[in-house]
Amino acid sequence: MKNAMGEAVSLLLEKLLFVSSLKLFSLRAPEEDRRSNRFYEVSSFLRGDVLEVPRTHLTHYGIYLGDNRVAHLMPDILLALTADQTRTQKVVSNKRLLLGVIVKVASIRVDTVEDFAYGADVLVNHLDESLRKKALLNEEVARRAEERLGLCPYSLLWNNCEHFVTYCRYGTAVSPQADKFCEYVKIIIRDQRSVLASAILGLASIVCMGLASFITFPAILIPFCLWISG
Repeated sequence: MKNAMGEAVSLLLEKLLFVSSLKLFSLRAPEEDRRSNRFYEVSSFLRGDVLEVPRTHLTHYGIYLGDNRVAHLMPDILLALTADQTRTQKVVSNKRLLLGVIVKVASIRVDTVEDFAYGADVLVNHLDESLRKKALLNEEVARRAEERLGLCPYSLLWNNCEHFVTYCRYGTAVSPQADKFCEYVKIIIRDQRSVLASAILGLASIVCMGLASFITFPAILIPFCLWISG
């Protein structure tokens, strides 16, 4: 029972993080027009550097391999539908990315800096300061990234692009972004008003939509999980 409860809470956290990132991904589309016009001084990047692309809510990470190539972990629904590399190697669209997040399929792929950054600014090795961890030698970082190229499972909480680059750069896979989101959720769960609010919303849903199982079950389960976890 405790294990099932843990899995349910983990799934809920992952879906909440996915929903919170929808706005982030939707912001990519307008930048597509300026992606090809943005110039990046790739000569300033060293093989093994961590490249970061800040977004509104999240940051996308990759490992620079040299020769204008960046290895990064990217969800993509097309990987589950075809093995044709001429199709899967094209720049991942918003729709492919979002569906890839849902079905949890991804790959560690290589793109140009322009395709990786999508018109945004690029920060270099900013994680070294924020994590205060000692980085491995750059060549070792790049080698680790190259060894992991190919298909991989995807999880917003447990295996995202930040986990990939921290494993390559520091030898340990961590994701401060996912950790911060979990802390926010803990604060909400610990606030007993969340239990009351979810219970009221659940009762309102039952009154308005009836006692159908797909309405009644979440209406009871969510307040119960919040109460038990609080």
